[in-house]
Amino acid sequence: MKTNSLSVLIVVTLGAAALAACSKQDPVVATPPPAAPAAATEPAATPYPENVYWGDTHVHTGWSADAGLDGAVTSPEDAFRFARGDEVKSNTGQMARLKRPLDWMVITDHSDGMGTINEIRAGNPEMIAEPFLKRMYEAMSGTDEAKSAAATFELIDLQSNGKLPKQVMDPKWMVTAWEKTIRIADKYNNPGKFSALIGYEWTVNAGGGDNLHRNVIYRDGADKAGQELPLTTFQTQDPEELWEWMEKYEAKTGGRLLAIPHNGNLSNGRMFEETTFTGGPLTKGYAEARQKWEPLYEVTQIKGQSESQPSLSPEDEFASWDLWDRGNLNGNAKTPGMYRAEYWREALKSGLRLEAMLGANPFKYGANGATDTHTGLTTADDDNFWGKFKTVEPSPTRWKPAIVGAGKPGAMYGWEQAAAGWMGVWATANTREALWDAMKRKETYATTGPRMKVRFFGGFDLADSDTPDLVKAGYTKGVPMGGDLKAAPEGKAPVFLIAALKDPDGANLDRVQVIKGWLGADGQTQEKVFDVKWAGDRKPDASGKLPPVGNTVDLKTATYVNSIGAPELVTSWSDPEFDAKLKAVYYVRVLEIPTPRWTAYDAVRYKVSMAKNVAMIHQERAFTSPIWYTPN
Repeated sequence: MKTNSLSVLIVVTLGAAALAACSKQDPVVATPPPAAPAAATEPAATPYPENVYWGDTHVHTGWSADAGLDGAVTSPEDAFRFARGDEVKSNTGQMARLKRPLDWMVITDHSDGMGTINEIRAGNPEMIAEPFLKRMYEAMSGTDEAKSAAATFELIDLQSNGKLPKQVMDPKWMVTAWEKTIRIADKYNNPGKFSALIGYEWTVNAGGGDNLHRNVIYRDGADKAGQELPLTTFQTQDPEELWEWMEKYEAKTGGRLLAIPHNGNLSNGRMFEETTFTGGPLTKGYAEARQKWEPLYEVTQIKGQSESQPSLSPEDEFASWDLWDRGNLNGNAKTPGMYRAEYWREALKSGLRLEAMLGANPFKYGANGATDTHTGLTTADDDNFWGKFKTVEPSPTRWKPAIVGAGKPGAMYGWEQAAAGWMGVWATANTREALWDAMKRKETYATTGPRMKVRFFGGFDLADSDTPDLVKAGYTKGVPMGGDLKAAPEGKAPVFLIAALKDPDGANLDRVQVIKGWLGADGQTQEKVFDVKWAGDRKPDASGKLPPVGNTVDLKTATYVNSIGAPELVTSWSDPEFDAKLKAVYYVRVLEIPTPRWTAYDAVRYKVSMAKNVAMIHQERAFTSPIWYTPN
């Protein structure tokens, strides 16, 4: 049983406008809404963001080569219909539907080989005359999952080494596919109700599976996006050349673009390496370009988390969660020292150090959460999780197979998938433009799935007395998540206003934490986790550690009870160790009480016993974009 009564608390403590429902949803319709000129339907923007809008920046359909090779047949139309709340047929023929529609979504099918998978599936003679493409065709035509997996890993190897058959790299196949993709996005874009953003994935698998992918997100419609074909790794694998391509697109079309790097936990030490892609030294120009084009970073998704790692944050008792830390995308094992260049928190700290050296911060990333589903079905709820691939859609055995790196030291298995994540965007309206603008200014936060509402403001003129009108005070006297604080006035430390409200359909909250990173006077980076607000009458022990909130999960029924925790946590906090002379970065992490993991729901649903090492319980969480402090 879940308890959900909390509306009175919202109004009294935080203000109805600030923490109203995620967004108002119209009844689900059976057919897509007609495309209409934005000027005719676009809602008026509010002076500052009053609503959070939920969506996914990382969705693949059967039109992506690897998804199609695995057996996915969903189209972009299916994906948009599913996200807005329609019931659709999954790749395994099951009927699927979200319990609550999303407010927006981006389809990011791979630009590499765009348009080719349908030709291979159809047996196009030009394609299957090539031996590898024939093996792909045979894998898709049969039911042998091992053959499909082998072909998928071969595809990654060939792509990462620039050895794909010339048929796949021929841009003629992309022209029609891209045109169809962007027109479908325009068809489903309904400002104020559901925003269908245009995007694609630029898929760099350097060195045989080192994941350096980026999702490119457009502010524009098909009229501008159609003027230039997406960049592929057949043309370049260098991120600097991606940024140059983005700059040329904007100059040519008058449009706007941003890129979101994927989870770095499978990059084998390359996502935040302190050289250029080609091994050269970092420069101020490089740092400024990376900061300009890449405002957000994917902290959590199905392939685990990239917040931090226990060896990097040994004092953080909550760093060990959803770890995919054994290898890269192809299962090639990690070597010592790789973790440091793979995780967001470490990059935020390194960015402070590099800024002191270069004059600009290359790793100034806000928080993004997404799924990276390859089913066309964006799901991050544990009790309604459809998996990463067609072969791990709901079934009694989906927890068993290796889904990354089968037979290699870095292999990851079905049960290790995370039902994650989504991104909350504090925008002035549910439109492409307002959502994109909020992403650009980093007014976003990531969650592992729950739609909890989180506010985070900082400023030198804020005070505890501002919490009753936290939103107005935050915007008029401080900066929101994603913002910057400059040199502190004499004798003052920043005050942070924080509000967290439980998902109305989800679990109560355990605690709110502030994660601080800073650059010491000795040039070394440091971090500390502060518990700043928690549920119940718990008191920290002599070492400052807060006791656990408790656990109400019943694994026999895959249920929990909201008899512990709190529906909301609101506080002001000032850094007791603030030093006005030192660079620092702060972000908020919110933890729920323990709840059943998707594996527990599957065990009950299918009446199966899983291996003892399969995780069954977890604490879901949210991460805000940081606020940075920079002295003179």
